[in-house]
Amino acid sequence: MEKIYDVIIIGAGPAGLSAGLYCGRSRLSTLIIEKQKEGGQIAITDELENYPGCLEDEGGPSLIERMVRQTEHFGCEKVYDTITDLELEGDVKTLKGNKGEYKAKTVILAPGAASRPIGCPGEKELTGKGVSYCATCDAAFFEDMEVYVVGGGDSAVEEAMYLTKYARKVTIVHRRDELRAAKSIQEKAFANPKMAFRWNSVIKELKGDGLLESIVFEDTKTKELEEVFAPEEDGTFGVFVFIGFDPKTQFLEGKVDMEKGYLLTDEDMHTNIPGVFAAGDCRKKSLRQVVTAAADGAIAAMQANHYIENHQ
Repeated sequence: MEKIYDVIIIGAGPAGLSAGLYCGRSRLSTLIIEKQKEGGQIAITDELENYPGCLEDEGGPSLIERMVRQTEHFGCEKVYDTITDLELEGDVKTLKGNKGEYKAKTVILAPGAASRPIGCPGEKELTGKGVSYCATCDAAFFEDMEVYVVGGGDSAVEEAMYLTKYARKVTIVHRRDELRAAKSIQEKAFANPKMAFRWNSVIKELKGDGLLESIVFEDTKTKELEEVFAPEEDGTFGVFVFIGFDPKTQFLEGKVDMEKGYLLTDEDMHTNIPGVFAAGDCRKKSLRQVVTAAADGAIAAMQANHYIENHQ
C-alpha cells in the first residue's frame, strides 16, 4: 500500500528544517523533499551575528548541520527530488517529482528564494569566471585582488566586509548615494580601510574571454558610461552580486495564491488551500531572516498538526 505521510515539507532550509523538527516531535510521519542540498541561502553564509543564541563565529553550515541532525533524531525522512507537479486539493495531497510520487495529508511549502541577477550582458557567461553570488564560496579565489560588490543592503555590506579578509580592495557599487544597510553595519564598512564606494552607479555589461576582464558602469544621474579594466598584473577581478532574492515558487504558479511570486498566508501560515501551509523566504512578509524562517516553520508545523487532528 502506498504510504501517505502526515506531512510533506518541500525545502530543507531553516524554515523547512524547523517545520520538520516540530512535526517530528509531534509524532507526525514527515517527509522532507529537498532539490539539492540542505540549508538554502544560510548554507553559504559565513557569519551569523543576528540569530539568537548563535555561537561565537557561528557560520551557516554548522547551524544547518545541527538542524539536520535534529530532524533525523525525531524521525523525519528525507529525499532529494525536484517537484514538477502538485495536486493540493482534497484530503490527500499528491506531489510528483522526477524520481517519484509522494502523498500526504498536509503540505508545508518552504522552497526559499534565490539570488537575483543583475540581468546585464555577459553576466551569465561569466558566472563562476569572475561573477559570483556567494562570498563564502568564492572569496578565496580573489586573494589579494580587487573585487566589486553590487548592492547596498545589509547582506551586500556584510559580504563586502567578509571579502576584505581576502581581497586587497573591495568596492561597493550602489545605484544611490547612500547605503540601505543598518547604521551599525555601515559604520563598520566606512571604517574599513580596504573598502571603497562607487555611488550612483549600475553595471551595464560584463566583458571577458573566459575570465572577467572589464566592467561597464553607468552613472545613474548623468547616464555616462565608463569601462573599468582589471589591473594588468591580475588579469581579472571579481563581481559579487547581492541585490535581493526571487522566491523559488515557479512550480506553484496557478496552484497557490501568490503576489509577485511570494506565497500569501495568514499569520498562522495557512495558504488559500486547506491543509497547505507556507513558511520562510517564499512567503510574503516584512522580514526575511533565519530567525523568522525558523519561526514560520514551527508555526506551520503546529498548524499542520491541528489540521490533521481535526480531520481524522
